[in-house]
Formats: sequence, C-alpha cells, structure tokens
Amino acid sequence: MDIARKILSASLGVAASFALAACTTSGPPAPPLAAAPTGVEGSWIDAQGTGLSTFNAGTFQTVATDTGQKLSDGSYTMTGPTSVEINGTSLIRQSPISFNCLMISTSQLNCTSAAGQNFVLTRRA
Repeated sequence: MDIARKILSASLGVAASFALAACTTSGPPAPPLAAAPTGVEGSWIDAQGTGLSTFNAGTFQTVATDTGQKLSDGSYTMTGPTSVEINGTSLIRQSPISFNCLMISTSQLNCTSAAGQNFVLTRRA
C-alpha cells in the first residue's frame, strides 16, 4: 500500500508541475516592429540641412530648418514604384518648380529639377 501511495503522490506532483508550467509565460510580449517606411511619405532634409520637405497624401511643403519659414509647397505623384514627380511653387521666387526624383533607398531620394540641377534628399527619422 505504501508503494501505491508513493506512486500516486509522485503522479499528482508531476501533474501539478505540468499544470503550473502551462500557466507560466516567457515574459511580456515583444513590442511590434515598426514598419519600414514606404514611398516618399514623411520628412526629408536636403544635403545642406537648410530645407525640410514633408510629403503627405499627395502634397508637399518645404520649410527652412533655421526659421521654419515656408519655402515651397505643391503636390507629388508616384509615377512608378521608385519614381516621383513633384510640382509646386517656390514661395521665395514666386515661380513654379518641378522635380523628378528617384528613390534610391527608403532613406534617399535623388532629384533633378526641370532646369537640370541635381540634389539629394535624406529621410529624416
């Protein structure tokens, strides 16, 4: 009888251990990973650090990084998976502006103005 009780006690102990193990977790869930940016949506800064351009839902605006003064605004259209056409107005010169840009990576836009001037925009985190 003692052997039967010991086996029963051991079995109950093992069962309780498994039950408790099933209730424990490995810690808090991992935070969700931030989605990698897609397209040109977001903020971009020029190579000199003087202008910050923000692209949002088909519109863009550029402001001076030192004063916050609005320099230009307009619209943009994705013409392909990595190409964008930008049209707007230079508020300083009161003249139309037009650029074509190629997204080299999720953080770099290589742009060419209608006049043939090249410049680079880098995504601001």
